[in-house]
Amino acid sequence: MLHPKSRWITEKKNNDNAAILADQLKITPLVASLLVNRGYDSLEKAKAFLYSIDEFHDPFLMKGMDIAVDRIKDAIDKQEPILIFGDYDADGVTSTTVMMKTLEDLGADVQFYIPNRFTEGYGPNEGAFRYAASIGIKLIVTVDTGIAAVKEADVAKELGIDYIVTDHHEPGLVLPDALAIIHPRLDGSEYPFHELAGVGVALKVAHALYGELPEHLLQFAAIGTIADLVSLTGENRIIAKLGIKKLKQTANIGLQALLKQMKTEASGIDEETIGFMIAPRINAVGRLDSADPAVELLLTDDPDLAASLAEEMEAINKERQAIVNQITEEAIEQVETLYPLAENRVIIVGKEGWNPGVVGIVASRLVEKFYRPTIVLGFDQEKGIAKGSARSIAGFDLYQNLSTCREILPHFGGHPMAAGMTLALEDVDQLRQRLNQLAFDKLVPEDLVPLTAVDMEIDLKDAHLQAIEEMQLLAPFGVDNAKPRIVMDSVEISTIRKIGANQNHLKVQFQQEDTSLDGIGFGIGELYDHISPSAKVSVLGQLSINEWNNIKKPQIFIQDIAVKHWQLFDYRGIRNLEKLASAIPGNSATWIFFHKDSVPEALNSISDYKIIENLDDAASFQTENRILVLADFPHSKDIVQQLLASTVPERIYASFFKQDSDFFSTMPTRDHFKWYYAFLAKQNGFDLKKYGGELAKRQGWSKETIVFMSKVFFELNFVTMKDGFITLNKNSNRRDLTESPSFQQKQAQFSLENELIYSSYEQLKNWFDLILQKSVKNEEEVQEWI
Repeated sequence: MLHPKSRWITEKKNNDNAAILADQLKITPLVASLLVNRGYDSLEKAKAFLYSIDEFHDPFLMKGMDIAVDRIKDAIDKQEPILIFGDYDADGVTSTTVMMKTLEDLGADVQFYIPNRFTEGYGPNEGAFRYAASIGIKLIVTVDTGIAAVKEADVAKELGIDYIVTDHHEPGLVLPDALAIIHPRLDGSEYPFHELAGVGVALKVAHALYGELPEHLLQFAAIGTIADLVSLTGENRIIAKLGIKKLKQTANIGLQALLKQMKTEASGIDEETIGFMIAPRINAVGRLDSADPAVELLLTDDPDLAASLAEEMEAINKERQAIVNQITEEAIEQVETLYPLAENRVIIVGKEGWNPGVVGIVASRLVEKFYRPTIVLGFDQEKGIAKGSARSIAGFDLYQNLSTCREILPHFGGHPMAAGMTLALEDVDQLRQRLNQLAFDKLVPEDLVPLTAVDMEIDLKDAHLQAIEEMQLLAPFGVDNAKPRIVMDSVEISTIRKIGANQNHLKVQFQQEDTSLDGIGFGIGELYDHISPSAKVSVLGQLSINEWNNIKKPQIFIQDIAVKHWQLFDYRGIRNLEKLASAIPGNSATWIFFHKDSVPEALNSISDYKIIENLDDAASFQTENRILVLADFPHSKDIVQQLLASTVPERIYASFFKQDSDFFSTMPTRDHFKWYYAFLAKQNGFDLKKYGGELAKRQGWSKETIVFMSKVFFELNFVTMKDGFITLNKNSNRRDLTESPSFQQKQAQFSLENELIYSSYEQLKNWFDLILQKSVKNEEEVQEWI
């Protein structure tokens, strides 16, 4: 067997609806099933999802929009200085860009302000507002922030500054006393779509100010929407889809410079380009320093300045990557040395000097590696505080559990899956202890195995070009509209190999009946050693099209592989047990030695072994491990059968090492025995010690063959032997050679070696299958009886 890295969760849906939809829309069954699985199970819903890409809602349905628009237009008319107050992530940067471009285009006297993560922290702050008053600002408009800035709203009023909040974060019980709050989820608002990103809200304000949809701003709205991981359904889907279309033809000088730095063609932009390339570079600037250069890049019309800013952002992103990698390595070392997983169901790590701007990324990486709720903290010894970010797993509500520790968390906030916090250094150990107690109470071992949502199970033949091309109708993919994951069950592997400089990737060709499919698995090269030649695998991944030299072929990006049946791994011929041990996962195997003399003196890499020398040992054998290593050659087939009678292993690693083989020594035939008997009959006696070697050489045999035949004759009472001198018994009874214990043993060993050591892989697999089938039957009968 090969256990998957995660729990594959497939939700079964109505296949009848999929068949009807496929016929109505003239699409492939695969795509029809995907639509049904995502809730678009009628013609009306499916058509709206696939083809309605320009139905934007009226921005004035948002509560307060008319007040905000009137005040902004009044400020433009009077040329009152306006300040756009943004945030330092990609959503905040693009929100600031959208609002700046809109107001500049409408002739406003406008500038932007983004707080510094390290010196000011998140959101509006009194110092920034007093600075704004000092330079004559009459109107502050927040973007992607401000809904929780209750105190700051009062400061603005005190300073005589009008204050408009545009935000999408969760509204609190107390709202800021602002001139207007533009928010899609505000009580009393009639706006039909609640999941807009901050930039989506800014776009709606721009829409209201222009009087029509500002299509030229959709490219920025798409970046912020995809980067902020909001639901890519409804209006967000329209923003993302049309925005990507605009990005493919972008005339923005800053974006062109950034794409050039990334060595990416605009025509190839999709949601993954935004999520994994553009957004991280924008985010990196605000994570390490001021986010201003990112906004300036998107606003500038100067190609030289754009090139310089894009180069600066590229360098900052590389620096960010290096910092994240270093902190991740140090955090992993802390987990492995100080906070073992057996004792910690919540990971809390921290260190002086860890950059608080990137600890959220590190927390996500630790969750990916260890699948535990994780908090990563930067320690400030001088101030005596720890500041950091947390990420969680399904089943452990971070916000709820952190709320039980409020008295030691003076500043924290978030939601079930992510949070940020500040606490006293002296309280970190207490937080670790309390959260772990909660996790041990609430999480069972199964909860600590990652979950992977699977859209559907398909046959390999369904993964054809037309179906994969049609899947793009569902794009762009993201939250609540994930890129489809499929599972194919019981497919054969025709070829498999490791690739890459470090051999850490996997290239596979799958086969099912007459259909084949290429697969590539990045970062899973180690699975090569855990898939046997005869395995039928279940594979989880995402379908795509590989185009090379104008030839298109379907392929699958492999994310996980499982084998549901027992597997045989053939290591016959390997004499170095250390090498064999290195091929076996962890300390999960029980080694079986059939001869105590075979156990090596040094067992550095073998932690669990049993000596099984007879049937009684085999009958009493017990182990919790489901992986067996048959290290040396058994005395008999019966011992192996008895060993496997009460257990069905997931894997067998067969070595069957034998120092001296009987297979390649001559197994005398009856003609050999007949000739040797006749030879002895002609002699008055034969000195085996003195002339045995010479006789063997003359006949082309080994001396061991002569000795063996002599022993058989002695056991059958055909000869007498004394001090190596053999004399024929003239009056012995006629007996068959098979009555000799030595003949029986050698014949059995010869046959067993032929079956276990010198058989093909397929023959050996069949040999074990016959034994294990009986074991399975016995196990089923026992379970039925219980």
